[in-house]
Amino acid sequence: MSEHASTDAREVTDQRAGRYLTFRLAEEEYGLEILKVREIVSLQAITAIPGTPDYVKGVINLRGKVIPTVDLRLRFGLSEQEDTQTKAIVITQVEGTEVGVIVDSVSEVLDVPTDCIEDTPSFGSTIDTSFMLGMAKLGGEVTLLLDLEKLLDKSTFSSVAA
Repeated sequence: MSEHASTDAREVTDQRAGRYLTFRLAEEEYGLEILKVREIVSLQAITAIPGTPDYVKGVINLRGKVIPTVDLRLRFGLSEQEDTQTKAIVITQVEGTEVGVIVDSVSEVLDVPTDCIEDTPSFGSTIDTSFMLGMAKLGGEVTLLLDLEKLLDKSTFSSVAA
């Protein structure tokens, strides 16, 4: 690899380093860039919207604002889980739209340094990993770092959030 290519790869890694809100889905740990997180709220009544994908649970009314809400378990093809006291809705900002994402539990905010981030391995053309920023190796565990813009298609929410 040339020195220029090595520098480019290091700059990409540097852009991914930073603070992440970590949460659990099933047995796995995930992270969202903290700058995209607006707040964390407890699970609340969700109004279903007909004609949306299964993973779009509907909308919540948060202090008078209607916010589309996605169940990340369903978005990832995992089985739906009963509501628990640890389940939460993480209010995020996706391309200028607030979107709630339902997670099993919120863990903590972590500083992820450059040297702890690796690129997502390639699983071939049949498995899409474009929504993953990378994998953080912290404390003997791997945390999957998510890119919300690629994970959540804004067109799904344009009519719901209007």
